[in-house]
Amino acid sequence: MIASTRNVSLLAASQALVLSAVVLSMTLAGILGAALAPDKGLATLPIAAMVVGTALASIPASLLMRRLGRRTGFLIGAALGIAGSMVAATGLQMQSFGTFVAGHLLIGMYQGFANYYRFAAGETAGPQHASRAISWVVAGGVVAAFAGPQIAVWGRDWLPQYAFLGSYLAQALLSLTALALLSRLDLPAVTAPVGAPARSLREIAAQPALRAAVAGAAVGYAVMIMAMTATPLAMLGCGFGTGEVKPVIQWHVFAMFAPSFFTGSLVARFGAPRIMQAGFLLLIGHVAIAASGLAYLQFLSALVLLGVGWNFAFVGGTALLTQTYLPSEQTQVQALNEGIVFGFVALASLGAGWIYDRFGWANLNLAVLPLLIVAMVWTHASARRGPALAATA
Repeated sequence: MIASTRNVSLLAASQALVLSAVVLSMTLAGILGAALAPDKGLATLPIAAMVVGTALASIPASLLMRRLGRRTGFLIGAALGIAGSMVAATGLQMQSFGTFVAGHLLIGMYQGFANYYRFAAGETAGPQHASRAISWVVAGGVVAAFAGPQIAVWGRDWLPQYAFLGSYLAQALLSLTALALLSRLDLPAVTAPVGAPARSLREIAAQPALRAAVAGAAVGYAVMIMAMTATPLAMLGCGFGTGEVKPVIQWHVFAMFAPSFFTGSLVARFGAPRIMQAGFLLLIGHVAIAASGLAYLQFLSALVLLGVGWNFAFVGGTALLTQTYLPSEQTQVQALNEGIVFGFVALASLGAGWIYDRFGWANLNLAVLPLLIVAMVWTHASARRGPALAATA
């Protein structure tokens, strides 16, 4: 139990560090991309590259950790984070948009490895405490809500001749600190128990609960990333300054992760599908507020709802997913989930800048309504079928 608590604590701290790095990039990359890109429609390409990197790394990360262990995989991920920050900093120094984008691709690959922190926490805590362990690791992002944007501003003038280059050097230090923490993990091996049966991936994927878990997490994450990516551009376009953008992003990220202190308990009490449904309702609330106007309080309140809605959809989806596979099936199911979720999120982030540039903030948000309605219906059907108990079958 002591080892489990220690592992979950290290994973939560590492989650705080990786998400601080990611939020730093989310705060700056669109703005700096607009300054470096040859076309304003490409302003969010660095953020899209980060999400694409996450999607590209998701399946290889799972397979690598199956072969070498969680700890080694997490260390490789942190090393990619350090490299990505340094490449992005080089892009700023050289005023090279391509190099800046490449750095964010590597930072995204770091996140692709780090996304397995929550699964590692569930595995080390055991089935009875998995949802709470997952929730606590995701809650590590509360630190990122304030650390990420603050470090972005703090590092702006480290090197006066290169604005914000210091922010990316500070980002590299965050990843280096995570590397040191992750080296202290003592996690169970990612291997199937001897003689444990394993179903085919087709049979596993046929489960309604698994489909609802993957689709719900994908939709919730895609909606969140599309709106979050476009928010700094929309606010700057409305005449707000970077000083006003920062608290909106901070409170959005806080709203993403603060509910995790109790989301696990809510999942245990009401079931994952119902928590996911609540998340989709909150995301629909975000759309309603975002489409209603361009005042500062509308941006702020919409982004807070966006954060809480994402948390319920994503944590609920992760908890539901863990109920759909046997221990011998965890690697392939987790890889399938991460590949689909972040592939969908990558498409959303790639389209965010273009949709905002061509159609505006309100239409960008309204475009996701059909997806949210479909996800709501899907998870409702899953709730009526009852909980998935494949892991104990």
